[in-house]
Amino acid sequence: MFKGFYNLTSGMLSQGRRLDVVANNMTNISTPGYKSDHYTDSTFDEALYVRIGNKNRLSDAEMGEINHILAPSQLYTDYTQGTYEETELSLDFAIQGEGFFAIQGADGGVSYTRSGSFILDNDRYLYLTNQGRVLDNQGNPIQLYTDHIKADKDGNLYSEEDGAYLGTLGVYAFEDNGELERNDQGLFVGDGAQLSQDFKIMHKWVERSNTDLISEMVKMMSAQRALQSAGQMLKIYDQVMNHATNDLGRM
Repeated sequence: MFKGFYNLTSGMLSQGRRLDVVANNMTNISTPGYKSDHYTDSTFDEALYVRIGNKNRLSDAEMGEINHILAPSQLYTDYTQGTYEETELSLDFAIQGEGFFAIQGADGGVSYTRSGSFILDNDRYLYLTNQGRVLDNQGNPIQLYTDHIKADKDGNLYSEEDGAYLGTLGVYAFEDNGELERNDQGLFVGDGAQLSQDFKIMHKWVERSNTDLISEMVKMMSAQRALQSAGQMLKIYDQVMNHATNDLGRM
């Protein structure tokens, strides 16, 4: 009977985590370049072996397996491309293909993103709002003396006024995106970044979030119902245990 408490409690915790992930995906559905997270869970395999009958522990008889308790299995990020939206803004860029823009934070650390919705900071460096300066293909911040620019498919930036070369957007790729981790600012961090060889820059476009709103709403409703059902069952278990303790114990 007590096993039910563990099973239901683990289920509620698991559904709570699932709701957190879904809520974060839905919150960022309008964030350029956002990559949705997905949460999975599983039961503990071989959680308990029931053994009987043998005093010689070298030859115990296995009567079967019982799986209890949901546990986090994996939180993984979907790196598939989102749809593209034309903005007509001269500092907007989208990556078609493999790779990320590199962003240097105020502490000098480098993180990576698919969001290419940039501005110029007070020193006229290309800047991702609230994150840091955009790096070029040499790992240096890109400084522009004008925002009237044009860009080719390789990320080379030129002045619209006199055609002067201004720099090249750095697009970096990783051998395995699954090794990347999302930091507190929503950007990705990881080792082994190399210049991407398979990309195309789309100027005055941005990549939208790859979150599927309908799918996330279905997951949210399913998790909420599972959470509510587990909560109701816990109340029933509590009533049964109180009855067993207070009433049956007197018999």
